[in-house]
Amino acid sequence: INAVSQAWLDATLRTYRHAPNTGSRKSWAAGDATSRGVRMALMAMTGEMGYPTALSAPGWGFYDRWFEGKPFSMQRHFGEYVMENVLFKIAAPAEFHGQTAVEAAFALHPQIKDRLDEVESITITTQESAARIIDKSGPLDNPADRDHCIQYMTAIGLIFGDLNADHYENETASDPRIDALRDVMTVVEDPRYTTEYLDPDKRSIANAVQVKFKDGSSTDKVEVEYPLGHRRRRDEAIPRLIDKLRYNVGTRFPSEQVEQIVALAESPAELESMPVPDFVELFLA
Repeated sequence: INAVSQAWLDATLRTYRHAPNTGSRKSWAAGDATSRGVRMALMAMTGEMGYPTALSAPGWGFYDRWFEGKPFSMQRHFGEYVMENVLFKIAAPAEFHGQTAVEAAFALHPQIKDRLDEVESITITTQESAARIIDKSGPLDNPADRDHCIQYMTAIGLIFGDLNADHYENETASDPRIDALRDVMTVVEDPRYTTEYLDPDKRSIANAVQVKFKDGSSTDKVEVEYPLGHRRRRDEAIPRLIDKLRYNVGTRFPSEQVEQIVALAESPAELESMPVPDFVELFLA
């Protein structure tokens, strides 16, 4: 049954990213799609035929079946734009529309940590996409559900001043302080955030967090417009990205192999000149 249900999800591309079916597949979907692309490329190199009207064939082509008969409309010529604007997850393992809310929560943590019982309300100001995708109330069923809830991620940041993968597991999720904060949160859209999120020259992913207390006082409204992994914060992010690489490969390989990989990552010229088989060899245990 599990395998059959997975097969049906292949065509409905975002089912596993939204309630009531949010699940762990969203964590491996990108790798799955990439592996399929590589496999198809290898098959084509060995002579597998192509299909010249796969997009435009009447009735059964992609445009008619999935795009209401409309052809693709590109915003720009193909070039380096996508790679130059890659977003890296660095500050926390959080769904990207909520990354800056988590960073704002980290900033507020010192003011909040000893006053959790005094919190009256929390306002999260966000973009339309976050409000639509990760604004969730009620029970959260699993880690995949929790890391797609802006209220949960923000609450963790406020309570702990940190957010890592363990915070999505049941042990942490059972902490009553999390739902106590979620219950007093309000998510509102700022039209400017939405406009600048959609602006191809800005691509901001802004959020702001403000906490009000029962005595009438409040924190400042802490706003973060670009997450740490954004193109506009590259200089700040690269050292932490290298640390992330070192940590992750260190969970699989001995220290000497780890340092070889890290040294290569820090030497673009050497990486570009390295034969692909030699590169792949570095990642074999």
